[in-house]
Amino acid sequence: MKMPEASFFEWQRQFGTEADCLNHLKQMRWPNGFVCPRCGCDHGYDVTTRNTYECSQCHKQTSITADTLFHGSRIPLTKWFWAIYFLGSDKGSISALRLSKLIEVNWRTARLILSKLRTAMGHRDSLYRLSGVIEIDDALVGGRRKGKRGRGAEGKTPVIVAVESKGKRAGFIAMQAVDSVCHDTVNKFVAKHLNEQQEVHTDALPALNIIDNTQQHEAKVTPSELVDEWLPWVHIAIGNLKTFLLGTFHGVSGQYLQEYLDEFCYRFNRRKMEREIPNRLLNLAIIHAPIHSY
Repeated sequence: MKMPEASFFEWQRQFGTEADCLNHLKQMRWPNGFVCPRCGCDHGYDVTTRNTYECSQCHKQTSITADTLFHGSRIPLTKWFWAIYFLGSDKGSISALRLSKLIEVNWRTARLILSKLRTAMGHRDSLYRLSGVIEIDDALVGGRRKGKRGRGAEGKTPVIVAVESKGKRAGFIAMQAVDSVCHDTVNKFVAKHLNEQQEVHTDALPALNIIDNTQQHEAKVTPSELVDEWLPWVHIAIGNLKTFLLGTFHGVSGQYLQEYLDEFCYRFNRRKMEREIPNRLLNLAIIHAPIHSY
């Protein structure tokens, strides 16, 4: 579904006040009028002092933000909406420190907002399955310590990467941070992200042999100078990921890596509709179930 493109000035005009944000939420949640989530009654009273609706039949009070990503949040909706815009409009992403300054909250609050939004991005893309010709490889990401590079490097997190190859372009991608690249983690990754019996290309890493069980797997031991001919798109995706992480976050720890992977994949999979991402992300926040703080 095509979403409206978003500009800075249009977003400012549309969501300048808390009332603007609440009215948009109401319209998106109940386009044909309030419906009670308990009994299904389509008539209720707007309790404006509490930003809730009270069902005229069972008298249940429902918050306008209930069962959304904003559920139970004490952060003003204007700050939430602007966080969504800043995150969605910058293809290089935004750090918690930068966001905290832009929307005038502390770092911890900004980090919480970004964490919830990135988790929702990951949930959204988990609904898709890759198909066709798919390239799979692994990468080591993160870590600040100097020393050994490549496999066995300290302080780095393994990531499994899959990319649809569409000939002269890449299709959808999926990325998963794992404790190690082994039969178990590869098997779970493939089950989660791929349709069965797809044509899968890999570099013949032994841990990837498990792919044979569910896919049409072709593995090639490829010299480094030819690897980009056999797995061109997955290597481009890995290179772009590392540029994305270093450019904004200057490296990441394993604890939060999956959130950044989720954001990177969400953006990549919508790169042809870049200006729609803020509105898509806002819609996602409205339809997504609450994500509890940790």
